Amino acid sequence: MTPNNTKPLAAIYIRVSTEEQAKQGISLSAQEEALKNYASALGYEVLKIYKDEGKSAKDIKGRPEMMAILEDAQAHKFQAIFVYKLDRFSRSLRDLIETIAKLKEWNIDFVSLQDKIETTSASGKLMFHIISAFAEFERNVTGERTKFSMDKKARDGNPITRAPYGYKIVEKKLIPSENSYLVNEIFQDFLNQKISLTQLAKKYGFSVNGLKKILTNQAYLGKVKFDNQTHPGAHQPLISSTLFNHVQNKFETLGINKIKD
Repeated sequence: MTPNNTKPLAAIYIRVSTEEQAKQGISLSAQEEALKNYASALGYEVLKIYKDEGKSAKDIKGRPEMMAILEDAQAHKFQAIFVYKLDRFSRSLRDLIETIAKLKEWNIDFVSLQDKIETTSASGKLMFHIISAFAEFERNVTGERTKFSMDKKARDGNPITRAPYGYKIVEKKLIPSENSYLVNEIFQDFLNQKISLTQLAKKYGFSVNGLKKILTNQAYLGKVKFDNQTHPGAHQPLISSTLFNHVQNKFETLGINKIKD
């Protein structure tokens, strides 16, 4: 925090790639000068300028000065971050919103000169909330599309995740792998041998939870499950329904908790 009767402190973040600078002429020095003047006009004293030269905006982790400014923000070394344009900070709307949300948690204001967006005033906060709403809408739409796509795959009997043990994916289809015979052996051992789950898991090289997933997976019946719905699969079963049901009954008899999907 700043002492009494002193100006609040600001950090300036500027970034430009060689290609962008050649095309648009938005040099680091031009951004720096504009942001210094803007910060001063709003009553801030510039504490430090963070510069990522020739860095892409795609990945925050690939920009050392961006990582540094966020670390200093979390340490409350200043009260506001100034950027020239939003795309100098991030080209991903989702990353931008999440990053600014972190700044808000740390009580650090955010100001974008060219976009006229800031979180220091009521109108600026309103604009940010509008952007946040659109970002949330985008996430929801993307989630719905993904769920629809996965549901379609399941209804068509195709795998929606990686192949279960004993299968492999070839041309987007599940087919038995070289070790598929072991699936039936595992089910038989659990059902007929006097052996604990821990011992059985150790025998086949699984964790106990990994073994539970195998012993309760309906994929081995030739089925596909998604969103609590089970559909006939397009792949070959590896065990009989009788063996599967006997194993599930033994789980219940022994009071063994199953792994939730």
